[in-house]
Amino acid sequence: MQTLHDTFVRSTNVVALFPVQPPVAVERGARSLLTDLAIKNAKPRNKVYRLYDTKGLYLEVTPGGSKLWRLKYRFDGKEKRISLGQYPTTMLEKARKKRDTARELLDDHIDPSAQRKAIKAARLVSAANTFEAVAREWFERMMSRKAKSHRDKIIARLQNDIFPWLGNRPIADITAPEVLACLRRIEDRGANDTAHRAKQNCSQVFNYAVACGRAQHNPTVYLGGALAPATPGHFAAVTDPADVGPLLRAMDAVSATFAVKCALRIAPYVFCRPGELRTMRWEDVDLEMAEWNYVPEKRREDAATASSSVLHLVPLATQVIAILRELHPLTGRQEYVFPGVADRNQPMSGGTVNAALRRAGYSTRDEHTGHGFRAMARTILHEGLGFAPEVIEHQLAHRVPDSLGDAYNRTRFLAVRRQMMQQWADYLDHLREDVDDEACVHVGAV
Repeated sequence: MQTLHDTFVRSTNVVALFPVQPPVAVERGARSLLTDLAIKNAKPRNKVYRLYDTKGLYLEVTPGGSKLWRLKYRFDGKEKRISLGQYPTTMLEKARKKRDTARELLDDHIDPSAQRKAIKAARLVSAANTFEAVAREWFERMMSRKAKSHRDKIIARLQNDIFPWLGNRPIADITAPEVLACLRRIEDRGANDTAHRAKQNCSQVFNYAVACGRAQHNPTVYLGGALAPATPGHFAAVTDPADVGPLLRAMDAVSATFAVKCALRIAPYVFCRPGELRTMRWEDVDLEMAEWNYVPEKRREDAATASSSVLHLVPLATQVIAILRELHPLTGRQEYVFPGVADRNQPMSGGTVNAALRRAGYSTRDEHTGHGFRAMARTILHEGLGFAPEVIEHQLAHRVPDSLGDAYNRTRFLAVRRQMMQQWADYLDHLREDVDDEACVHVGAV
C-alpha cells in the first residue's frame, strides 16, 4: 500500500523533472512583464495581435511581421493611444522608458499625444525659419527676375560662406557676432570685397525675415565698421563669353526710352567710355563713311591745340549704323545723339546706362557697369578672337607707345580695326542669339 510519504516524494520528483514555467506574455489582461525572448519569438498570424506589458504598454504584431510599441492611456475620460516606436529599433527597455516619460506627463495633467503634436509643429516651424530656409525663400521671391549670372553669384556666396555655419540656425536667434564670424572667414582668405557683398546679402535676408514676422531684428546693422574696407578694383565687367549672351538679352528686355535702348544696344558694339557715348554728337558721326570721330575724355585737355591727332576714330559696324539711322528721326535735330529727358539740349545723365543695367538685374558694383564693356571687349577680342593687343588698345583710345613716343595716330591699324569692329559686332549678335561657342569663334576668326 502506497504511503503518503511515497506519494509526496514522487510528486516532488515530477516537479523537479518538469518545472512549471510562469507565463511570459498574455494577449489580454496580462499582469506579468514581457521579455526580450518572448518578443523576439513572437510570430506573425493571420490577424493583428497584442502582447501586453504593464502600465498600458503593449506590443502589436502585424500579419506582415512588424512589431510596434503602443501605449494605451486615458485622458479626460477618453481612451487614447500613442506609438512608441518599432521593434527592434526600439528595444523593450527603451519602450518602457518612453512609457514612463508619457506617464509622468499624465501625472502633470498633460496629454502625451497633444504634446507630441505640439513638438512636431514647433519643429516644422523651426525648420521653416532657419536662416537657409528663409534665405532660399527670399532668393526665389526677390531674385527670380534677375539675370542668371547675378543669381548664381548670390546663391553660391550664401552656400559657400554662410549656410555651412548659419544655415541650420533659427534666423530669429542669430546674433551679430555669429554673422561677423562668417564674414571674418571670408576676410581671412583675402576676399574683402566678397565679405562686404556677403554682408549685404545677409542683410537682405534678415530684412525679409523681419518683414515676414520670422525675426525681430537685423543683426547686420550692428556690423558697420566691423569689416576691413573693400579694396577698390577695376570696373565690374562680364568677361566670360558664356555670360555675355544673357547680359545682352537682359539689356534688350529692360524698360527704357527708345533713345536709352539705342544707347544700350550701341554700348557693347563700340566699347567706348560711358561719358564719350552719352555725349556723342551727330556732327561727329559720318553714317556714309561708317565712322565716329571724337575727342576722347582723357585727351580733352589737349583739345585746345586743335590738333587732328587728338581725335579718336571709331569704325562703326553695320549694326551700329542701322541703330543710328533708326534713331536719327527722333534726335537728329538735337546736338546730342542721346539727349537728356529734362533738357534735350544737354546729353543724357551720366548714370543712365548704369541705372538701366541695374533694372536689367545686374549689380553695377560687382557684376557689370557701362565702363565694363571696355574690359569685355579687351579680354574677349584678344583671348577669344585672337586680335593683337596693340590693335585693341588703339581702338580703346589708350596710349600705345611706339617709335614716336606717346603720339596717337588715329588712322593706325585702321584696316584691321574696321575688320575687328565688324567681327566683334557679329560675334556679339551670335552670343545674343545663343549660338554655340564654335560658331561664335568662327565668326570672330581672323
